[in-house]
Parts: sequence; C-alpha cells; structure tokens
Amino acid sequence: MSADQPSVLVVEDEMAQREVLAYNLEAEGFRVIRAENGEEAMLLVDEDTPDIIVLDWMMPNLSGIEVCRRLKTRPETRSIPVIMLSARSEEVDKVRGLETGADDYVVKPYSVVELMARVRSQLRRVRPSTVGLRLEYEDIVLDAETHKVSRSEKPLKLGPTEFRLLSTFMEKPGRVWSREQLLDRVWGRDIYVDTRTVVVHIGRLRKALTQHGGDDPVRTVRGAGYALG
Repeated sequence: MSADQPSVLVVEDEMAQREVLAYNLEAEGFRVIRAENGEEAMLLVDEDTPDIIVLDWMMPNLSGIEVCRRLKTRPETRSIPVIMLSARSEEVDKVRGLETGADDYVVKPYSVVELMARVRSQLRRVRPSTVGLRLEYEDIVLDAETHKVSRSEKPLKLGPTEFRLLSTFMEKPGRVWSREQLLDRVWGRDIYVDTRTVVVHIGRLRKALTQHGGDDPVRTVRGAGYALG
C-alpha cells in the first residue's frame, strides 16, 4: 500500500452501499477503511487516522451526526473533513449537519461522480500534494504533478522519500510532526521502519534544501518532532 495514497474512512451500515462507495473510491486511487457503525468508526479513527471521512447520518445506536459531533470536539480529529450522507433533504437537516461540524452534506440518492468530486475537493484542502497541486513555502516550490522541487528558482535533487517528507511539511507549514506520524504518512502503516530512519531522511532533506545555500527551513522541536518553519 503506497503511503502517498490518501485514505478515506467510509462509515455506512448498509453493506451494499458501503461496498459501492469503497469500490468507487478505490478506483479513484484512495485507500479505503470501512466501518459498519458509529462505534467502529470511532475506534478506527484512533487506530488508523484517515485523511477524510464519508459518514452516513442514519445508523443504529451511535448516529452519524453524533460521530461527527464527537470528532469535531476532539483536537486530534477536529481537522479531518467529514462529508455527511443523508436521505434527509430538508434544509433544516442540512443546516443541522453542517452546524454539527460536517464539512459537506450530500443527499441520498446521490451521484457517485458528484460524491467523488466532493471528496477530492475536501482532500485538496488537507492533502493538496495528493491531487497534484503546486505547493509553495517562502522560496521553496514543490510541483506534486511533475515531482520537481526548486528553491529560489534553482532545481533541487531530492530522493522519493525526501520528496514525500517535504510534501508533508509543505501541506501544513508550522505543524509539528512526531517521528511516528511521519512514519505513518511517508512510509505507510503496513511497513515496519525504525524511527531512527526518520532522523536519517530528515538529515538528507535538510542537505537537499540547502544544496544551493540558504537557511535550513526544517525545525527540530525537542521532544516533539519536526516542523517546516
């Protein structure tokens, strides 16, 4: 499983609907995590934090609206985009869903093509490099589509791992990433890599970013991890 693949948690109690969604998302290049109820969704979010959540409103026991409310009140999950699916088409229901913290609201029956477009739109906000966008931070430019990086308009030579590290940092400048978080994002959860490997590749990234001069933009936060700027 590629670490570059954005992950989507699909929470849907109807198996047929869940599998149709998963099939289409996987065809679009997403890694899909499946949950058949709200309780399972809450557990999975902690075990394998997704980039985005597609969440059915009407589920037994723990409803989608309650799952959304809980996720949006927790600092560690607040920024995960949630697309709410519901058969409720009344405006008051849509407003309630959005007020609970949902980032988008799609009424059933929905167009799969439209839903995929909405997923990509939300993903563009949180992981722009996965949809081929150009990222900029001060004098550093990263083109996710062509896999090229430059600083002060001079091309930089980066290995594939250093490129993924830089993409992660440039998506959220200032955010502090722990070694474990970088392992999950850059190497992937299915691969065992020692955290010391992160230190080695951070060193290589720093060397690459300063190959034409300039200050090292990668900051070490003692006891916490690394950040860009």
